[in-house]
Amino acid sequence: MTSPVPVHALGAASPSRRTAAVLRFLTELAAWAAIGAALARTSPLLAIAAVLVLVALPAVFATPGDKPHTPVAVPGPVTLLILAATMTGGLVAAWYAWPVPVAIGLTALTAASLVAELPRWRWLLTRNEN
Repeated sequence: MTSPVPVHALGAASPSRRTAAVLRFLTELAAWAAIGAALARTSPLLAIAAVLVLVALPAVFATPGDKPHTPVAVPGPVTLLILAATMTGGLVAAWYAWPVPVAIGLTALTAASLVAELPRWRWLLTRNEN
C-alpha cells in the first residue's frame, strides 16, 4: 500500500490552489445557505438539521492527504461525492428559493469552483483506499 500524496505536494500552496480552495469554501457556504433557505419554506427545523448534516459531512469524512486531519478516512470518490452533492443541492435550492440574479451568481461561482478544483478532483479520483 502506497501512502497518499497530500494535495499540498501537488501544489496546494500555489496561488492557483489557494484560489481553488477559496472558491470551494465560498461555494459550500452559499450552497448551505441556499439549501437552508429552500428547506426553511417547509420547516425551519428541517432546514437547520439539513445544514448541520451538510456541514458535518466534509468535516468528519475526508480522504487521507486531502486535509491535515482526517477524523474518518474515506476513499477519494466518497469525498468527491459529498462535494458534488453539496454543490448540486445548492444549485437546485438556489434556483428554487432565491431571486434569479442570486441563483445566477451561485451558478457562476459553482462553475468557477469546478474549473479551479479539477486538479484536486482528479487526484481524489485516484485515491481508492482509505
